[in-house]
Amino acid sequence: MEFSKATIKKMDILDLEEVLSIEASSSLRPWSKKMFTEELLNPLAHCFIMENRGTPRQQIIGFICFRNVGDESELLNIVVHPQCRQAGIGKKLMEFYIDFCTRRQIKKFYLEVNASNPSAIHLYQLFSYQQAGVRRKFYQGEFDALLMVKRI
Repeated sequence: MEFSKATIKKMDILDLEEVLSIEASSSLRPWSKKMFTEELLNPLAHCFIMENRGTPRQQIIGFICFRNVGDESELLNIVVHPQCRQAGIGKKLMEFYIDFCTRRQIKKFYLEVNASNPSAIHLYQLFSYQQAGVRRKFYQGEFDALLMVKRI
């Protein structure tokens, strides 16, 4: 699939059906429609989608949600459509996120990631995130969550 015409825009309530489908196919603990709606209404939260305009029908190929408070940001959710993985979409979403936050004087970035997700951990390490802690058996009472931080 070609992604050269992919664009990032603010998530809208009308995007949720497609976003929920991607979320359900990708997450151990998928967000509900209510959770996404609450983030869209939260003045501290930012949610964006990446659309592929290179296809006959625009398709959401990924999304990212985060919150900024003061000079800190927490990455809450980032997902790439299963058919679009390993094509640099996650990297483009992270570049957008870091740039968006840096322009708003964010100095510390936080996230948690499933310790059994090496692809995600590798992505975050590419952006200079470092492990800062572990939440044992956080996901499904089975998988550890790595707490990661990036400082500028």
